[in-house]
Amino acid sequence: MKVEFLGAQGGVSNGYSATSFLIDGNLLIDAGSAASNLPVERQAEIDNILLTHSHLDHIKDLAFLCDNCFDLRDECFNLHAHATTITNLKNHLFNDAIWPDFSTIPSPEAPTIRYHSIIPEEEFTLGGYKILPVQVNHPGDSMGYFIEKDDKCILFTGDTSSTQRIWEIAGTKKNIKAIVTEVSFPNSLKEVAKLSYHMTAETFKEEHKKMPKNIPIYITHLKPAYQEKVISEIDALNLKNIHIVHHDGKIINL
Repeated sequence: MKVEFLGAQGGVSNGYSATSFLIDGNLLIDAGSAASNLPVERQAEIDNILLTHSHLDHIKDLAFLCDNCFDLRDECFNLHAHATTITNLKNHLFNDAIWPDFSTIPSPEAPTIRYHSIIPEEEFTLGGYKILPVQVNHPGDSMGYFIEKDDKCILFTGDTSSTQRIWEIAGTKKNIKAIVTEVSFPNSLKEVAKLSYHMTAETFKEEHKKMPKNIPIYITHLKPAYQEKVISEIDALNLKNIHIVHHDGKIINL
């Protein structure tokens, strides 16, 4: 699997793009910057979209992805997410007030995007990938995903504060090759992190104890205003196999 970190930041500013990961050019995990950081022809090659939750930094480029590609594909984009996320998209984004309802454009029979509801811990197959969604500790029925292909697995936790179930399941899997997770705020803002269900370096240190050992861990979602401080605090933990993704465009091959 080839994983492109289209956007790996916890906010948007010059040089900082919101969360989007692209697997093998056609499976998109979150859509915070999928239109911003891909040319239109590559946007049109995406077949399936997995959303972790409906916060703006994970969905905003869905609007432009649909707007760019509605006439460029023979098939619709298939979007898979928890029912709560799909309801939020319908009510608050694709509602013909904020943005056109691309689930009926160009027509209800041949839309640009089609929604598929997923159920936590019910595995399904998607374009050659086995997908296992697991609920994490973040608002809006947020999901993390185990994604497997060719006996290799990558785990995306999405946004989360301290959580448990996803690590219990991770401990049963022998083929995890990478974990992509988050640290958002510096330790000095631990109360803000707690209220918003994100992690600091201090809370990540405790979370790290639950994770499978000797697996590369890619830390994303650093808030742009605090990036240097967060990096220094993570570095001070002296943990092995930690990769802080502080720029967009990183690629890993599993």
